[in-house]
Amino acid sequence: MARYTEPLTVERGGFRIKVPESWWEFDIRPESRNDAIHRMVRERIEQHPELAPYRETFTAFLRKSAADAWKSGAMYCGCMAESFGGDTTVTGSVTVSLVGGRTREGAPLSTDPAAIAAQLAVKEARDEGDSWRKVTTVDIPGVGPAARTYGIEDIPVPDDALNRTIRAVLMQTYIPVPGQEGKVALVSGSSQVLDLADAFFDIFDAVTSTFRFTS
Repeated sequence: MARYTEPLTVERGGFRIKVPESWWEFDIRPESRNDAIHRMVRERIEQHPELAPYRETFTAFLRKSAADAWKSGAMYCGCMAESFGGDTTVTGSVTVSLVGGRTREGAPLSTDPAAIAAQLAVKEARDEGDSWRKVTTVDIPGVGPAARTYGIEDIPVPDDALNRTIRAVLMQTYIPVPGQEGKVALVSGSSQVLDLADAFFDIFDAVTSTFRFTS
């Protein structure tokens, strides 16, 4: 995974972040996502004609995923899919969302990193192969301190009647938004390639460290 060295700067309203240039963007913006999804599906089917019977299934799934991500506050989603000569394709993604919350009394929740970290639950693995989560605080250069969780987690499938989950490598960093009470920029990195967890933690940390707010 050492090939991911050249950075590509992505700018959106209020922030910028750098990802490896070999990554591609999953466009979730309402005004452009349908065209982007159709183009992406068409290109994949041209490369792999055996996928043609599943065109509508892929398109519907991607449309729903993009709509759910945008509704949840996501503003950017960068993805990677690489083969390194083995049978398994290495995949991962980084999403940037703007999120916030309030107390029962309606007051904005604290965005102090220590306060956020205190509310995040640590999970210990009782047996080998169990999911786990650690909580810490980190310092983002040029931005300041932020709360973070990382681990191997079981992520609920949205709107799934069977309450299924997907196990993934997951890192989430909560960066306070200057001048906005109760708002944080949530930078989430995830991958389902569990055997490369440590490598992905390094990648997600490196990408998150490039996050900057813009005026």
